[in-house]
Amino acid sequence: MRYGSLEEFLQNGTDALAKGPVAMIFAEDMIEVDTTIAHHQMAGFKAIIVFCPTELVLTDDIEDEIYRIDYPIVTKNAVQNAINTIIKITPPGTWLYYCYNGEFLFYPFCEDRSIGEMLTFQTEERRNAVLSYVIDLYAADLDANPNAVSLEGACLDKSGYYALARPDPLNNGQPKERQLDFYGGLRWRFEEHVPQNRRKIDRISLFRAKPGLELRPDHTFNDEEYNTYACPWHNNITTAIVSFRTAKALKSNPGSTFDIHTFKWHNSTEFSWSSQQLLDLGLMEPGQWF
Repeated sequence: MRYGSLEEFLQNGTDALAKGPVAMIFAEDMIEVDTTIAHHQMAGFKAIIVFCPTELVLTDDIEDEIYRIDYPIVTKNAVQNAINTIIKITPPGTWLYYCYNGEFLFYPFCEDRSIGEMLTFQTEERRNAVLSYVIDLYAADLDANPNAVSLEGACLDKSGYYALARPDPLNNGQPKERQLDFYGGLRWRFEEHVPQNRRKIDRISLFRAKPGLELRPDHTFNDEEYNTYACPWHNNITTAIVSFRTAKALKSNPGSTFDIHTFKWHNSTEFSWSSQQLLDLGLMEPGQWF
């Protein structure tokens, strides 16, 4: 179903939020929008809301299965404002998720278990959010794929990831409890082309709606417990969002595209599109879920 604006959706489309988990996909361009939608449909989301440019063309079959909102993604704070608007009208306790086109959610054992099963376990663990690591994908051959996107020839970095303590400005810069800033991938290797405030690769992509909850510009929430990677007593599930977004940006930006002839290096490896590969590389973990 298509809505001409977010306001129209708020008036007529809120049935999409009646039962979660609900996925929000933000289409910044026309690249791999349909495959992004299909991937998250297969994961088992009960509803998918796609925020996209008016000129995006989707097949009737896809539009019949999603809630499409024509929305100006590229305006300042557009994604943050849309998510916070959806949070306000979502029944408390409903799981929400967000990503961009060309991004694909993986979680432990996702080939055999639905996203609903994973989030049911996380709820039983008394957790209201799930930390995701955004893992950069890039085409192995940029001559054949100048936009850096290739599903068949996708690579990722198998090492080069690290974490730093997250300082608390309200506590004299002391580290926040159970919070870290994570780095790596293309944002680390090509950091001279990436603004400092956009170099982190952690994102709270899965979270439960509640009154007063707000997403902040740095992909964290105003409830600090939502920003933690684990509960106090043991490790929890983490997920990975494999993403062509950074590679696309680096190859479309005139300030970086001519400096980059390949993204491959000695720590590149072909992506197998499996959760086991991400688990083996330590890019997500099952916590207590087996």
